[in-house]
Amino acid sequence: MMGEEESNPLLVSNEEITSTTHGVQREAINVSEFVVEGKKQLGLAAPLIAANILQYCLQVISVMFVGHLGELPLSSASMATSFASVSGYSVLLGMASALETLCGQAYGAKQYHMLGIYTQRAILILLTLSIALSLIWFNTGLILATLGQDKEISSGAGEFIRWMIPGLFAYGVLQCLMRFLQTQNIVVPMMISSGLTLLFHILMCWVLLFKVELGSKGAALANAISYWVNVLLLALYIKFSKSFSKSFTGFSAEAIHDLLGFLRLSIPSAIMICLEYWSFEMVVLLSGLLPNPKLETSVLSISLNTCWMVYTISVGLGGAVSTRVSNEFGAKQPQRARLAVCVAALIATSEGVIVGMITILVRDVWGKLYSNETEVIAYVARIMPILALSNFIDGFQCVLSGAARGCGWQNLCAFINLGAYYVVGIPCAVLFAFIFHIGGIGLWMGIICGLAVQALILVIVNLSTDWENVRNS
Repeated sequence: MMGEEESNPLLVSNEEITSTTHGVQREAINVSEFVVEGKKQLGLAAPLIAANILQYCLQVISVMFVGHLGELPLSSASMATSFASVSGYSVLLGMASALETLCGQAYGAKQYHMLGIYTQRAILILLTLSIALSLIWFNTGLILATLGQDKEISSGAGEFIRWMIPGLFAYGVLQCLMRFLQTQNIVVPMMISSGLTLLFHILMCWVLLFKVELGSKGAALANAISYWVNVLLLALYIKFSKSFSKSFTGFSAEAIHDLLGFLRLSIPSAIMICLEYWSFEMVVLLSGLLPNPKLETSVLSISLNTCWMVYTISVGLGGAVSTRVSNEFGAKQPQRARLAVCVAALIATSEGVIVGMITILVRDVWGKLYSNETEVIAYVARIMPILALSNFIDGFQCVLSGAARGCGWQNLCAFINLGAYYVVGIPCAVLFAFIFHIGGIGLWMGIICGLAVQALILVIVNLSTDWENVRNS
């Protein structure tokens, strides 16, 4: 049997924290501590942001290659990619995020051997889950047609996503390996492997589409192969690097113990992330019910792609603060964890202001990158200031959500996201768009309402937290 310290997600109990900090008065955060913490987070965040952007480009490049094959293959590949994100990638990403708590706190507590155990356990569970998700992917064409989508596009999307199924298994393993590295503050190799994979992916798309002449199926297969290449590069690095002599000592039977303990944390993690991702996709679906649906859907799709691009920055910052918070809690330094959250909030605010200003400044030219239609370009210019506000709030909440993952508050955050997006956000979007007739801009205003509620509650939670006696919810 495993010891209690190995099976519990929280490695720091109330009593341990209290005894560690008893008799020590809280000191005001000074500038030097703030600067040092800021450097640590930015040092973590920069490679994470780069890795996220490079991985995001994999699917974008695949769709770009397919775009040269015609309108129908492009529509099918775009729909397949969106469905894959909603029904597969977001679920696996959420499940793997439990490692940010488990591995992060284990590393801070110097229980290095547990990092390998937790990661192997996560890989086993995610590979098993991928089998079930692959059944959904295999029947994508039927599912989309049943939901009323165009039959030709649904059929093409179903064929495209079937060729992506091998990559689904690789994606889950990749997310686990990335968190294994991230929680040990080893992030540059992730950036390098993602860059090498992207270069390989471009070559693979060209070969499979235009030399082997697989058509759009070649782009889907290239996605799958590229994910496995990235997994292989990271696995080889972990295997042969001396940095992991304590955290990875080989495969262990301990990985099959306490699977339910991992699920108790990983399922809320998946719910927390999926509820947010799905709400944004739902806005695009709702835009198809508006007057002039082609225009509304085109502009909302451009808006969503823009937000996901900016979101890669926020995800990097969120991953950095998650690592810092979990490491400090594992080391029984709750006040340093509190400092990490404060620094992250300042960084997120600064990043949000800069990105917001850029978004507004490029509003008149951004639409031209996606369309030659004057109506689309003008509509994009009108919605860009709304996106600027959305990106600002989304970036702020993403960082606070990262801090929550570091603390192990996934259960709480799942309820917050459910209320913010589906009790406030989506109903407000419907109200603004269909009752007040504001259109697509109204849909996005509804999402902003949800983001604002989510961010406000997370701020309240952090401000009301007794950091010296914090524990997992």
